Amino acid sequence: MDEPTNITDAELLALPDTPAAREALDWVKRIETEPLANHSIRSFLFARLLGRHRGLRPGTDYDPELLFLACVLHDVGLSDEGNGGQRFEVDGADLAARFLTERGFGAEEVDTVWQSIALHTSPGIVERRGVVCALASGGTAIDVTADGARFITEAEARLIHGAYPRLSAVRHLFGAIADQIAVRPEKAPPASLPGEVARLSGAGRLARFEDRLIEASRWDD
Repeated sequence: MDEPTNITDAELLALPDTPAAREALDWVKRIETEPLANHSIRSFLFARLLGRHRGLRPGTDYDPELLFLACVLHDVGLSDEGNGGQRFEVDGADLAARFLTERGFGAEEVDTVWQSIALHTSPGIVERRGVVCALASGGTAIDVTADGARFITEAEARLIHGAYPRLSAVRHLFGAIADQIAVRPEKAPPASLPGEVARLSGAGRLARFEDRLIEASRWDD
């Protein structure tokens, strides 16, 4: 395990305190289930630790508000409000883009968040779309599978999970995807994450896939 990052508990759990960040957090807590909302917040906390681990400085190397918005809004496509006819990542990206545009964000900022959300399940692509996209995707992956989380100390992990409990996050996440595509199969194009969930659901193997993810992860589900 790497050395601790030497930040206080308060700094570790601090969230951006801008009007848009506060509105986004309130909105997500209203439209998403608690397990998904907690997952989205933890994704930001892990993404910020990932940036620190990589030597990236918030405010200099990336915009912390945009990173927060990309993380906290990345699953709004799994809410009733965000459930359209596209794969959940794209529906969520479109909804998040409207949220940012209505609050005066510029086109480049909106596009950064849109790409972060639309591509967060596209490894090998999202990492090449800029720092915010890479960190948001990395933070999300750390929360789901603990992939690449070796640098996070046990104390940091306990504090984050204590503030935002997992509440069977993996099963809720894949269950939400499966519930949407059971009603609207067009939301699960082949070779996408929703497409894979649809394939596993049809073969009765989704629960076993979730079991393997949970067993392989450093986190309790």
